[in-house]
Amino acid sequence: MPVVAGLILAAGEGRRFGAGIKLLAELDGRPLLEHAISAQCRCPAIERVVVVLGAHAEEIRRRVDFMCAEPVVCEGWAEGRSASLRSGAARLTDAEKVVVTLGDQPLMTPELVGLLAAQPAGARAVYDGRPGHPVVLGREQLGALASLTGESGARELLAGGPEIECGGRCAAARDVDTPQDLEAIREARAVL
Repeated sequence: MPVVAGLILAAGEGRRFGAGIKLLAELDGRPLLEHAISAQCRCPAIERVVVVLGAHAEEIRRRVDFMCAEPVVCEGWAEGRSASLRSGAARLTDAEKVVVTLGDQPLMTPELVGLLAAQPAGARAVYDGRPGHPVVLGREQLGALASLTGESGARELLAGGPEIECGGRCAAARDVDTPQDLEAIREARAVL
């Protein structure tokens, strides 16, 4: 059976968040990153999960429950998202497909991860037509990661691939860049 793995990108510095470490900011009494990890670890289709850390790696390791996930540190995290992708992919050489999510998406669900895990390589979630995560990298895309530089993610590698409309799950696509983003998520959850 082909191995389907999960990859969570959590290496960035989170400068727009301001003071404090963004991935350790609390939502429902847990760090943001734990929510993203939980979504991947609770998805039955995902056999192995790698979390790529960079900035603040030691503090995050001390304070986050990684559940079934394997934390790895990308020493070149400051080079941008491409370095994080390569670092994570290097740990997942046995995977036929890798479902990529972001560490600052605390509303990601195991169901959405599973929906994308069932798609062919090159697929990506779109929300009301806007591209987002999760994305699915297959052997071809994983092999092409070496050509990426800087902040460019896998967008170019996914061009022309299947787009899976997830508009009814827009909350899962929300990421946290600023304290205001986190507060908006808290307020929305308080209403439910």
